[in-house]
Amino acid sequence: MSRSTTPITWFEIGTDRPEEAEKFYGELFGWTFEEQGSANGGSYRVTGAGGDTGIGGAIRGTDGTSPTYTVFYAEVADVAETCRRAEAAGGRVLVPARTTPSGLTSAHLLDSTGNRLGIFTPPPQQS
Repeated sequence: MSRSTTPITWFEIGTDRPEEAEKFYGELFGWTFEEQGSANGGSYRVTGAGGDTGIGGAIRGTDGTSPTYTVFYAEVADVAETCRRAEAAGGRVLVPARTTPSGLTSAHLLDSTGNRLGIFTPPPQQS
Protein backbone atom coordinates (compact mmCIF):
# COMPACT_ATOMS: atom_id res chain seq x y z
CA MET A 1 0.00 0.00 0.00
CA SER A 2 1.45 3.37 -0.99
CA ARG A 3 1.21 6.41 1.26
CA SER A 4 -0.38 9.68 0.18
CA THR A 5 1.18 13.06 0.77
CA THR A 6 -2.30 14.61 1.22
CA PRO A 7 -3.38 13.99 4.81
CA ILE A 8 -6.94 14.22 6.12
CA THR A 9 -6.48 16.70 8.95
CA TRP A 10 -9.93 18.10 9.81
CA PHE A 11 -13.61 17.19 9.89
CA GLU A 12 -16.76 19.29 10.15
CA ILE A 13 -20.28 18.35 11.20
CA GLY A 14 -22.95 20.77 9.96
CA THR A 15 -26.25 20.90 11.83
CA ASP A 16 -29.02 23.29 12.77
CA ARG A 17 -28.84 21.76 16.28
CA PRO A 18 -25.19 22.31 17.32
CA GLU A 19 -25.96 22.01 21.05
CA GLU A 20 -27.51 18.59 20.52
CA ALA A 21 -24.59 17.44 18.34
CA GLU A 22 -22.08 18.65 20.92
CA LYS A 23 -23.90 16.74 23.67
CA PHE A 24 -24.10 13.59 21.51
CA TYR A 25 -20.38 13.50 20.61
CA GLY A 26 -19.43 14.50 24.15
CA GLU A 27 -21.41 11.61 25.63
CA LEU A 28 -20.36 9.13 22.92
CA PHE A 29 -16.63 9.88 22.68
CA GLY A 30 -15.88 12.30 25.53
CA TRP A 31 -15.14 15.12 23.07
CA THR A 32 -15.19 18.68 24.40
CA PHE A 33 -15.79 21.74 22.25
CA GLU A 34 -14.89 25.43 22.40
CA GLU A 35 -17.19 27.97 20.74
CA GLN A 36 -15.19 30.11 18.32
CA GLY A 37 -17.95 31.62 16.19
CA SER A 38 -17.58 32.22 12.47
CA ALA A 39 -17.28 35.05 10.01
CA ASN A 40 -21.02 34.90 9.31
CA GLY A 41 -21.88 35.04 13.01
CA GLY A 42 -22.96 31.40 13.30
CA SER A 43 -21.84 28.82 15.80
CA TYR A 44 -18.49 27.09 15.19
CA ARG A 45 -17.47 24.73 17.99
CA VAL A 46 -13.94 23.36 17.69
CA THR A 47 -12.62 20.13 19.23
CA GLY A 48 -9.16 18.62 19.44
CA ALA A 49 -10.87 15.23 19.48
CA GLY A 50 -8.06 13.47 17.67
CA GLY A 51 -5.44 14.20 20.31
CA ASP A 52 -1.93 13.28 19.18
CA THR A 53 -2.99 10.41 16.91
CA GLY A 54 -6.18 11.59 15.20
CA ILE A 55 -7.62 14.71 13.64
CA GLY A 56 -9.43 17.70 15.08
CA GLY A 57 -12.75 19.03 13.92
CA ALA A 58 -15.76 21.18 14.59
CA ILE A 59 -19.54 21.41 14.70
CA ARG A 60 -20.87 24.21 12.47
CA GLY A 61 -24.30 25.58 13.29
CA THR A 62 -26.52 25.94 10.22
CA ASP A 63 -29.71 27.93 9.74
CA GLY A 64 -31.99 24.91 9.28
CA THR A 65 -32.54 25.48 5.56
CA SER A 66 -29.51 23.39 4.58
CA PRO A 67 -29.28 19.64 5.07
CA THR A 68 -27.06 18.32 7.82
CA TYR A 69 -23.70 16.99 6.71
CA THR A 70 -20.35 15.58 7.69
CA VAL A 71 -17.30 16.39 5.58
CA PHE A 72 -13.62 15.58 5.89
CA TYR A 73 -10.89 18.00 4.83
CA ALA A 74 -7.66 17.14 3.05
CA GLU A 75 -4.76 19.53 3.51
CA VAL A 76 -3.36 20.51 0.09
CA ALA A 77 -0.57 22.78 -1.14
CA ASP A 78 -2.78 24.76 -3.57
CA VAL A 79 -6.57 24.93 -3.28
CA ALA A 80 -7.17 26.45 -6.74
CA GLU A 81 -4.98 23.86 -8.47
CA THR A 82 -6.67 21.04 -6.54
CA CYS A 83 -10.08 22.37 -7.66
CA ARG A 84 -8.88 22.28 -11.30
CA ARG A 85 -7.58 18.72 -10.87
CA ALA A 86 -10.85 17.62 -9.23
CA GLU A 87 -12.86 18.91 -12.21
CA ALA A 88 -10.46 17.20 -14.64
CA ALA A 89 -11.00 13.94 -12.74
CA GLY A 90 -14.80 14.19 -13.12
CA GLY A 91 -15.64 16.02 -9.90
CA ARG A 92 -17.22 19.41 -9.36
CA VAL A 93 -16.44 22.49 -7.26
CA LEU A 94 -19.39 22.90 -4.91
CA VAL A 95 -18.12 25.89 -2.87
CA PRO A 96 -15.40 27.90 -4.65
CA ALA A 97 -12.10 28.71 -2.96
CA ARG A 98 -12.34 31.35 -0.26
CA THR A 99 -9.74 32.78 2.09
CA THR A 100 -10.43 33.76 5.70
CA PRO A 101 -8.94 36.89 7.27
CA SER A 102 -6.36 34.63 8.99
CA GLY A 103 -5.18 33.33 5.59
CA LEU A 104 -6.76 29.85 5.59
CA THR A 105 -8.00 28.99 2.08
CA SER A 106 -10.65 26.30 1.57
CA ALA A 107 -13.16 24.91 -0.93
CA HIS A 108 -15.77 22.14 -1.05
CA LEU A 109 -15.83 19.61 -3.87
CA LEU A 110 -18.10 16.81 -5.04
CA ASP A 111 -16.31 13.67 -6.11
CA SER A 112 -17.33 11.90 -9.30
CA THR A 113 -19.94 9.86 -7.39
CA GLY A 114 -21.52 12.82 -5.58
CA ASN A 115 -19.74 12.68 -2.20
CA ARG A 116 -18.79 15.99 -0.61
CA LEU A 117 -15.23 16.67 0.55
CA GLY A 118 -13.29 19.70 1.66
CA ILE A 119 -9.79 20.87 0.86
CA PHE A 120 -7.76 23.56 2.57
CA THR A 121 -4.40 25.25 2.81
CA PRO A 122 -3.51 26.53 6.28
CA PRO A 123 -2.60 30.17 6.88
CA PRO A 124 1.03 31.10 6.20
CA GLN A 125 3.30 30.67 9.21
CA GLN A 126 3.93 33.93 11.05
CA SER A 127 7.62 34.76 11.52
